[in-house]
Amino acid sequence: MGSLTIPSSLENAHPVDVLRWTADQFDLADIVVTASFQDATLVHVAATTLPGVEVVLLDTQYLFAETHWFAEQLRQRFDVNLRIVHPLPEVQPDNLWQTDTTACCQRRKVEPLQRALEGRKVWVSGVRRADSATRATAAVAAHDLTRNILKVNPLATLTDDEVALYAELHDLPRHPLTDKGYPSVGCWPCTSPVREGDDPRAGRWAGTGKTECGLHL
Repeated sequence: MGSLTIPSSLENAHPVDVLRWTADQFDLADIVVTASFQDATLVHVAATTLPGVEVVLLDTQYLFAETHWFAEQLRQRFDVNLRIVHPLPEVQPDNLWQTDTTACCQRRKVEPLQRALEGRKVWVSGVRRADSATRATAAVAAHDLTRNILKVNPLATLTDDEVALYAELHDLPRHPLTDKGYPSVGCWPCTSPVREGDDPRAGRWAGTGKTECGLHL
């Protein structure tokens, strides 16, 4: 894995070309995509560029009903090879999110992600530099030494306007909560609507100082 040379040209490549490069290096079975399904961009790029690639939704037990509905709509419309990964059986709905969001994310997101990545060589995610300050330096492709996997972020360089344009060009559906003030959608206990003009991720763990769930750290 570490011997793979990542070309500098990926920095300016279209997301489709980033995934085509990835497919040239690895078998489809080596690649897994994780998507939050807060919008359709990554799912559309992945499912149309790499037909049959596994797309994982981490079901924390606290996802909005609208997110489950939206994932099913995209699965049907774009023939997505969707896999839903749940927390371990002993993890049941509780009140941990009220007292320790980091521990809650660990058992409901980080641990399930690790299982989703098992046996894979490439992890494709929807991280964008425009998401937040903590993601501003996200690479288009880089070796994730912690997880011993190649992490590919095909949307990394896209601005919000470019994502909107892509959605318009491909007539992508919108998450039902987008027009209700939720530009960033996570778990219902820790996601709030934001005012127009506010940081899109301001509604995630609002008032806590927390900005990441731990998947991309």
